[in-house]
Amino acid sequence: MNIIETAGVWQISYLDLTLRVVVALLLGGLIGIEREWNHHAAGFRTHLLVCVGSAAIMLLSIYGFSDFADEYNVRMDPARLAAQVVSGIGFLGAGAIIRTGVNISGLTTAASIWVVAAIGLCAGAGFYYGATLITVLVLIILFLLNKVEKRMHRRRNHNEVKMKVARGSSAVGKITEVFDLYGLQIANVSFESEMEGKLDEAVCMIRVVLNKPNPKRLIEAIDALAKIEGILSFETPKIPRESQAYASTGSSASL
Repeated sequence: MNIIETAGVWQISYLDLTLRVVVALLLGGLIGIEREWNHHAAGFRTHLLVCVGSAAIMLLSIYGFSDFADEYNVRMDPARLAAQVVSGIGFLGAGAIIRTGVNISGLTTAASIWVVAAIGLCAGAGFYYGATLITVLVLIILFLLNKVEKRMHRRRNHNEVKMKVARGSSAVGKITEVFDLYGLQIANVSFESEMEGKLDEAVCMIRVVLNKPNPKRLIEAIDALAKIEGILSFETPKIPRESQAYASTGSSASL
């Protein structure tokens, strides 16, 4: 859709070109703000650059070779360069995906980068309605459905305790004993070897997923874990509000 009519289908005015780039800038920025606000790897500027760059490639693909449109035996293909954006953006999205042990994060950010590239292509082609509609839907997914997803996770009520244990110590066996002692049900256990420190000290990262743990018993178990020799460090989830009073009076664990 051209705002300013031009002499031919392969021609575009400076005003229309500027409008398409600015629309891509605004729409990509809206999604980038949400990613930046939630402290994701690919934030405001990354989404701006992807969206504007995609729009520029789309404009180049349609109008960049207009001088050759009337040449003999020349066949124009406006989607040829744009198609490379769809496949090429995967490399950038892969950089936003982070694997930590068995956990993978950054998939939503990688998907948002891919969608922003599509929005830029729409804006570059003058498909303003499609670009705007997709942006609104993406913002609904990132803002509203994110809250719904968090509520679903909270209802599952699984807590994960991460611990770094010196390899060769007897702490591994004591960890399960502590959880059994305090009546905490273990849903899943995972191990991962790591090298840490200047002397390349071998350590083991242990992730224990607890099924619906009682907050007070969880604090007591963490307090007991802190006293076990061989546990180098541990990380715990947020303790529910109802147990905060107990934590301040009945436990000395550092959370």
